[in-house]
Amino acid sequence: MTLPIRRTAVLALVGAAAASALVGCAPTSGDGPRIVATTNILGDVVAQIAGDEAEVATLMKPNADPHSFEISAQEAAGLADADLLVSNGLGLEENVEQHLVTAADAGAERFVAGDHITALSFSSGDGAGDDPHFWTDPARMTGVVTALGDEIAALPDVDAAAIEERAAAYLEEIAALENEMTTAFEAIPDGRRALVTNHHVFGYLADRFDFDTVGAVIPSGTTLASPSAADLDSLAAAIERTGVPAIFAESSQPDRLVQVLADEVGIDVAVVELFSESLTEPDGPAPTYLDMMRVNTDRIAQGLTR
Repeated sequence: MTLPIRRTAVLALVGAAAASALVGCAPTSGDGPRIVATTNILGDVVAQIAGDEAEVATLMKPNADPHSFEISAQEAAGLADADLLVSNGLGLEENVEQHLVTAADAGAERFVAGDHITALSFSSGDGAGDDPHFWTDPARMTGVVTALGDEIAALPDVDAAAIEERAAAYLEEIAALENEMTTAFEAIPDGRRALVTNHHVFGYLADRFDFDTVGAVIPSGTTLASPSAADLDSLAAAIERTGVPAIFAESSQPDRLVQVLADEVGIDVAVVELFSESLTEPDGPAPTYLDMMRVNTDRIAQGLTR
């Protein structure tokens, strides 16, 4: 049976889901070539590989939404001066991509992480396309780190051997992360291996670790989309049918939309916050990519075994 949804209350909350972000390109590491990363997840990965061999700047501030953050005209103009622009691609940086294209046309080198993975696709009406959230699968992140290490090692005025050593060490950490995730998720019973999230962000994690994606409150790969009344009815029915014990809300968005849906379903469904698209401030629970993945793993495992 499809449960009733207070559509007006739910749809009114959608407009508050995306928050814009803006941060200057201040360096986060030492002298050398200048690398600019779009998202803070990629900014952390670049910094881990580059160390003191390059000046690393990140455009997206902590706790922001990569789909909706914007940059200033001054920042956009400065992109062409970078020795390397590192972006996610696959349609993630929706408000920044045009500036990256302009900078590349002016001569800036680009590294697009999505070009170095086998992308999954999602299909949800008008929202069909490639899924940009590959970092939720550490195995795919391995391919990105390998290619990115080679790219940074080829920059002028860097110690290529030092870059290669740092990249190799970081790959070992990612391998250890994947082993930890495998162990944690294997403890979840088969009947509980279902994910409901704000929007389609954990497709790669589900593919790697054998989860079923029951649905998303926003049935699209972007937080800029809005759910229809039919989408919400269908999702409520799926939650009731599968009996999922938790709904996962992303830290870059308010969880009010998910909370309203959980209340409307009328069953005991926890709303668990995950850090899926943005890192936190340094003193937060997910200041690095590895920290983010470990926190998410723990919260998913606990949420689905409650």
